Amino acid sequence: MIALVQRVTEASVSVDNRVTGSISRGLLILLGVSKEDSDEDLSWILGKVCGLRVFADVAGLMNLNLASVEGEVLLVSQFTLMGDCKKGNRPSFHLAAEPEVAKKFYEKAILGFKSLGIRVQTGEFAAYMQVRLVNDGPVTISLDSKDRGKKSA
Repeated sequence: MIALVQRVTEASVSVDNRVTGSISRGLLILLGVSKEDSDEDLSWILGKVCGLRVFADVAGLMNLNLASVEGEVLLVSQFTLMGDCKKGNRPSFHLAAEPEVAKKFYEKAILGFKSLGIRVQTGEFAAYMQVRLVNDGPVTISLDSKDRGKKSA
């Protein structure tokens, strides 16, 4: 599971010129689900996102997490994060979960954030969407649940 997390001052997502979700200060999360993902992958992503200390404290240091700043989440399903471009220039999406499976994980992610007390807005699963954002910083973090347990240098 991949989550592309962007710290924003505002973000919105629209389908057919209709806003389906809009937030002010918080995190825009593009979520991609692979065929191999499990509930453990989702739990890891939720924990990492909620624990990310990417908001500035009074000294201007990134020491605060989403809950500390009463931030919001705009969650957008993005199967193209599973695009494999190792061969050729056209992405292959053979690693992406089937839509029914991905939708279940997307819905579990929404419920997971809500259960942690985070206000969540969403896109529309499997729709053609337009996402607008003001990336704050910019701060963009890529999380891949396949990296859990790996130690960094």
